[in-house]
Amino acid sequence: MSKEIEMPKPGQVVLVTQGRDAGTFALVIRVEDERFVWIADGNKRRFDKPKKKNIRHIRPMPYFSAEVIRSLEETGRVPNSKLRFAIQKFISYYEGEGQEENAESTRKGEDSSG
Repeated sequence: MSKEIEMPKPGQVVLVTQGRDAGTFALVIRVEDERFVWIADGNKRRFDKPKKKNIRHIRPMPYFSAEVIRSLEETGRVPNSKLRFAIQKFISYYEGEGQEENAESTRKGEDSSG
């Protein structure tokens, strides 16, 4: 009955699905163990005070921030501005992908009706 949950990695963007931050994106800063990760977004959850989150309450997105990973490896820290930038970059990528799919489905609809 137990479902295998994908373990997020540091630098990965996640969607928060439970709690007061539900519906927001954040970045994984640290993996504590097989059940918990620490996340931050650079705004409400800053790097100095990340949120401990159960992995069942987040959904990993297929996007990693190279800048955040590099900063974590080099200094062990990430500036909040870099976290905000990485999330904005992901959102624009994510929305752009959705717009391309919508435009493609619209074109397909026009071709079949015409």
